[in-house]
Amino acid sequence: MPKPDLVIRQREQVLKQGEVEITPYFGFIDFHKITRDNGGVFFFYNEKNELLFVGKARKIRQRIKKHFEDNVSPVKDHRNEIHKIEIYEIEDAVEREIYETYAINEFKAKYNVDKVFFER
Repeated sequence: MPKPDLVIRQREQVLKQGEVEITPYFGFIDFHKITRDNGGVFFFYNEKNELLFVGKARKIRQRIKKHFEDNVSPVKDHRNEIHKIEIYEIEDAVEREIYETYAINEFKAKYNVDKVFFER
């Protein structure tokens, strides 16, 4: 795997940017750093640096945020476990698919149920 283009970590404190307070969203306050329109692959890790989930998207920021809002996300019951998100910008849809499938199986992502070729 290449090095991630961006890593954001959970933070509990409230940041003040000018006069505006930025409150944590499930402990994360850096979603604005994720590119808005690019595609890619993302990894969710727990505080022990164990891989919890791998996903891909055509618009990566929207998809990551959806995992924290959606009631059908595979990580909906495990959002509080996520402490680090790695983002890899990959524009080509076929490459995203390959990276996602590879990462799920090579690193044995805990909450991925599709594209799993290993025994749990």
